Amino acid sequence: MADSIRSAALKVTEPRLAVLAALTSTPHVSAEQLFTLVKAQLPSTSLQAVYGVLAAFGNAGLVRKVEPAGSPALFERRVGDNHHHLVCTRCSVVHDVDCAVGSAPCLVPENDSGFAVHAAEVTYWGLCPACQVDLAAL
Repeated sequence: MADSIRSAALKVTEPRLAVLAALTSTPHVSAEQLFTLVKAQLPSTSLQAVYGVLAAFGNAGLVRKVEPAGSPALFERRVGDNHHHLVCTRCSVVHDVDCAVGSAPCLVPENDSGFAVHAAEVTYWGLCPACQVDLAAL
């Protein structure tokens, strides 16, 4: 993990190592959830410190911020491949989905208005398998 941080030209610190480890084991997690995970390892850390680490990691390309509508921002380590997400409308679980066709941006707008499009973000909304089972049992 330290090598990932160094390769992004960032200083290796305990909070950065803790946040990166938590993101590796728990993708699609909010800053508040990360804070809870990191605080167990580093009791003196603060929510502001976690936000600072996430900002530095985002600027360095180490993490991706995902913002599903109606949910807090989520963070993940999977970057650079322009993948998409499935979100459960009942329990909010999030899963990665690879691009349906081709490489980034894997979706081409009918009219790009002169933009040089380099990425596309798609969120699929539905019921996850567990919620489907729960609702069928009602």
